[in-house]
Amino acid sequence: MAGVVGGGDGGMSLAAVLVVVVAAVLIGAFGIRFSRTTSDFYVASRTVSPLWNASAIGGEYLSAASFLGIAGLILSYGVDMLWLPVGWTGGYLVLLVLVSAPLRRSGAYTLPDFAEARLESMTVRRTASVLVVLIGWLYLMPQFQSAGLVLRTITGAPVWVGGLLVAVVVAVNVLSGGMRSITFVQAFQYWLKLTALAVPLVFLLLAWQEDGAPGVSAADAAIWQVPLAGAKEYGLYSTYSLILATFLGTMGLPHVLVRFYTNPDGQAARRTTLVVLSLLGAFYLLPAVYGWLGRMYAPDLVRTDTVVLTLPSRMIDGTLGDLLTALVTAGAFAAFLSTSSGLTVSVAGVIAQDLLKGGVRSFRIATLMAVAVPLALALWARALPVADVVGLAFAVAASSFCPLLVLGIWWRRLSTTGALAGLFVGGGLACTAVLVTIVGGPQDGLAGALLAQPAAWTVPIAFTVMVAVSFLTPHRVPSGVARTMVRLHTPENLDLDRGDWRPRSS
Repeated sequence: MAGVVGGGDGGMSLAAVLVVVVAAVLIGAFGIRFSRTTSDFYVASRTVSPLWNASAIGGEYLSAASFLGIAGLILSYGVDMLWLPVGWTGGYLVLLVLVSAPLRRSGAYTLPDFAEARLESMTVRRTASVLVVLIGWLYLMPQFQSAGLVLRTITGAPVWVGGLLVAVVVAVNVLSGGMRSITFVQAFQYWLKLTALAVPLVFLLLAWQEDGAPGVSAADAAIWQVPLAGAKEYGLYSTYSLILATFLGTMGLPHVLVRFYTNPDGQAARRTTLVVLSLLGAFYLLPAVYGWLGRMYAPDLVRTDTVVLTLPSRMIDGTLGDLLTALVTAGAFAAFLSTSSGLTVSVAGVIAQDLLKGGVRSFRIATLMAVAVPLALALWARALPVADVVGLAFAVAASSFCPLLVLGIWWRRLSTTGALAGLFVGGGLACTAVLVTIVGGPQDGLAGALLAQPAAWTVPIAFTVMVAVSFLTPHRVPSGVARTMVRLHTPENLDLDRGDWRPRSS
């Protein structure tokens, strides 16, 4: 990637970044007024309305991979990559049908809380805690890398500057008000991101039409516009594995699930999910068009993740192009801040409860730990396409927490030993594939495809191991499983004590 985007727009883009950062801090500070208790910090005292919560979920879910990565991959590989936005949206449909309401009824604060409540085992809880932290760090790393990429693109600053800026702002917001504060920030940032892609796209399409409405070249059409035409090795396998990871991985993402704990009840959790589907569907129409336009106007980009930032200045001259570049830059930074904030809250919550003593003070210490490690990894690790790295996080989540949640909620014969075996085998295999891919880079041949998209084989293995070992260890089924199942599946209109569950260790 060469130079600075545009030419004279660097100052406008930098100003836009500063405005987004200041707005995030000020809105977060507003949330301090409402953050008084531990419940405020962890789950906003479970009082967030469906629309607010859905906007906040959209804010944190639409990460650098959504804002920049999808357009870059579509520019590189064509229509095969359209499965990314489809899968990331469709994952919420699976979440709606199988998980959202029972999970809220569990009364837990975090995924490890649910794991211990369902399986009555501190070992399962600790294993889930490790996986939550690993998934969170894996998801945070590309946010910091992309922030550095964007700031370098618009100003020429060193890559580490952007990552450090996002890390500091996120830490300040989370330290100040926890989940209550972050909810306000993320809801604002969803609408900012939608505006930052939609408004420039209107002008880009007008410029494209004035240019004679060109299409992709004939050579491109033979590969880029035809599914599974060979742009990637083992495209059929990679596509099916990607679909599986995105559809099933959503329910295992800690920063997504923690949002459903903030709803007042299970019915509100379902309504929230329906609104999220609408908000995500509206957003994901946009990056694909940027990728398509990029194929015509920016096919020479070395780092294709920058296509959203590059197109306005390439297609529109003068001040208008500079202003549109500044707007998409603001949206990109909002993406980094909102997703990083949600991930930091979820990871810090687990570290505070399971590694420290719990409470607000421990939460604040854990916040610094949650941000520092992925920032260091972002500066050290190989820079892969951002959507690819996030896809690996989905694969780990799909291979570990998806089986735990689905079987834990719907199958009373799941045993403690079976759950542990599935988490270790499925999560371990997926983490190994991720580690090899990030450290060694993409591999060639079938082995490379299996490692780059592991979900197609790790998810079935995880489910099989959990079920098989549970059948072999019926004596390890929790004694209170009947009571737990009643709690998870009893409708809210029945009178049932739904006080917050607390881990036995506290």
